[in-house]
Amino acid sequence: MLPALRVLGEHDEQSPQEVISQLADTFHLTPSEREELLPSGRVRLLDNRVHWAVIYMQRAGLVAKPRRAVWRATGEGRQVLGENPARVDIAFLRARSPEFVRWQRGTAPDGKAVERPMVAEGSLSDTPEELLERVWTGLREQVSADLLEAIRDRREDSKFFEELVVQVLHKMGYGGTFPEAARAIGRSGDGGIDGVIKEDRLGLDTVYVQAKNQDATVGRPEIQKFAGSLEGEHAQKGVFITTSTFSSEAREFVKRIGRRIVLIEGHELAELMIEHRVGVTAHREYVVPKLDPTFFEE
Repeated sequence: MLPALRVLGEHDEQSPQEVISQLADTFHLTPSEREELLPSGRVRLLDNRVHWAVIYMQRAGLVAKPRRAVWRATGEGRQVLGENPARVDIAFLRARSPEFVRWQRGTAPDGKAVERPMVAEGSLSDTPEELLERVWTGLREQVSADLLEAIRDRREDSKFFEELVVQVLHKMGYGGTFPEAARAIGRSGDGGIDGVIKEDRLGLDTVYVQAKNQDATVGRPEIQKFAGSLEGEHAQKGVFITTSTFSSEAREFVKRIGRRIVLIEGHELAELMIEHRVGVTAHREYVVPKLDPTFFEE
């Protein structure tokens, strides 16, 4: 917050992008750091933090928005700069501004006081979006671990894993109709290939599938065997799916061969299951509202 306030204090008015650019220079950010995105991949981390810093200071009366896309330091904000504080944070704003405290507490629809999401007061500076995405990521990681555990508990049932793989691939758009996809799997022991599935609904190309529900790391010999099976079928594309991991030698081998083989590890399989809702249900969904500035334009 303090660096942003200093930038605004050096000018009469600034656009958000001007402030963001100057802060990027102040922090000596590299080009990649300037373009770093939130986990959602939709908003730049730097933009998000600067905007929230300004929102907090605006609620405390240190910053004003005289018109759309324009920021300026208020008289109160310039007074704070004149006091040369070591930092401006949530605790500072609470101690200085009763208006900020009232805004932070807010009021819920039932009339009860409610704490608004705040930037952390310690060394972290997570914005509400970052906090939300951190929790969301943690939940996905837990569900991912639970999925793998549930799959491994069915290790003795090879048919179950084959059907699971069919559902994931079908939800991703492979296999044509589901009955066609289901008939494509089940060739266990046939030259190291568990199934052949359409790459698209028209069947213009096919993908050969190998699925292993195991704890042991899949090494290069198993991938070589799969690649040999593809060569025997005059096939160019294959997917090897495991609930465990692949060795570095296996991954290096795949990079060097002419055939296209995609390796999917357990955690990646779980992520695909979550994304395409295979083995999971939507327990609760939250919609994150955002102001639509075009609604208020003339």
